[in-house]
Amino acid sequence: MKVDLGLAKGSFCDGVTRRRALRIGGAGMLSGLTIPQLLKWEAQAANDKPARAKSCIMLYLEGGPSHIDMWDLKPDAPREIRGPYKPISTNVAGLQIGELMPHCARIADKYTIIRSHSHRDNGHATGNHWVMTGYPPNFGDGQQTGMPYNELYPSIGSMIARELGPGGPVPPYVNVPNPLGPGGPGFYGPLYSPFVVETDPVQPDFQVRDLTLSQDVSRRRFELRRMLLEEAEKLGAQAEATGRAAAMATYYEKAFSLITSPAARSAFDINSEKPEVRERYGLTSLGQCSLLARRLVASGCRFVGIEHGSWDTHVDNFTSLDSALAPHADKAFSALISDLEEHGLLDDTLVIMMGEMGRTPRINNNAGRDHWSQAQSVLVAGGGTKPGIIGATDKQAAAPTTTPIGIQDLLRTVLFLMGIDSRKIYNTPLGRPVPLVNGGHIIKELV
Repeated sequence: MKVDLGLAKGSFCDGVTRRRALRIGGAGMLSGLTIPQLLKWEAQAANDKPARAKSCIMLYLEGGPSHIDMWDLKPDAPREIRGPYKPISTNVAGLQIGELMPHCARIADKYTIIRSHSHRDNGHATGNHWVMTGYPPNFGDGQQTGMPYNELYPSIGSMIARELGPGGPVPPYVNVPNPLGPGGPGFYGPLYSPFVVETDPVQPDFQVRDLTLSQDVSRRRFELRRMLLEEAEKLGAQAEATGRAAAMATYYEKAFSLITSPAARSAFDINSEKPEVRERYGLTSLGQCSLLARRLVASGCRFVGIEHGSWDTHVDNFTSLDSALAPHADKAFSALISDLEEHGLLDDTLVIMMGEMGRTPRINNNAGRDHWSQAQSVLVAGGGTKPGIIGATDKQAAAPTTTPIGIQDLLRTVLFLMGIDSRKIYNTPLGRPVPLVNGGHIIKELV
């Protein structure tokens, strides 16, 4: 039996609509050194290492996947904690994961499970903002973050796009099939916003609308329109474009570059893949988005954010996991890792699979699990990372028993692996200095 939570379509369980969430983006020298100076030098040396990853793919399981049912099972806990699932062995001796993830069990030597990821924000909109930007939000009235709009924090995808720039004919930052929550550019401006596909590659008629001309517009007419736009912009060149005008100019330029690039159109052409390859990933939204992500990083995309919702399992947690959620994630993630390796891309591509939180250890009265940010499992593969297990939780998967790994730690490590100095500071339009990541440490066990 399904229980109607009375939520509007597109809303999270905490009542925040998706639209609102999207708004919310020499030896003698040593004797005179102080401890802070030594630490600064150590951090500088770490960040001076060459990049290991050229691209990053994030499979974002929005709503909060159940770590205790998938990656961090507690078979000795009471039934109201452990649930119905049993652990299974993987291809790594001594490592077990949930029986819902058999494909991932076969490639466990290729990824790391961070079991001690933890933070203190149990909200969807706020938790998403926290994970994407590394900064805790202050939503105030629910419409803004307590800061002027042009002072909103940039997301990890926009940081990478700004620091690394384009790596090929495709945009450096892509979201598929929908916007990645608060995954926008914030005060960086529209130049570093994601290209949002806005159509699902699992659909038989999938086509990226911004890559083709309208049927009633010839190539000659298209070129004439572009020339007219350029002349119009020259007329206003004496007054610097700001606000909406500047944003639109950026969007037009991006659209022109995509439409006129055969290589970009080819990268997005998932229908050119063999049927057996598509089936390997799973004929699901998450599976086909993951396959598209592999094609995009092969063409130089720096960051692909895959939005996959419906993980907010307050009701019928186990039915949802059994029927769709876990099988889709299991097949998509395992296929992506294996396919990247077969194409020689895994060493250059960092892959992350996570949500904004985990789920409660105790099962609720609706056979569901509620919000639980205190413990969460994060999967990381490729990009020069070391496979294995990092951290552990208590007997109920409720809290880390090892040093907790926070969001700043994860984001700082991602930037480090991509050769980006996470301490770099940009000033907002109002002159406020904001570092890429404020706090945290590089996760040494991962690198």
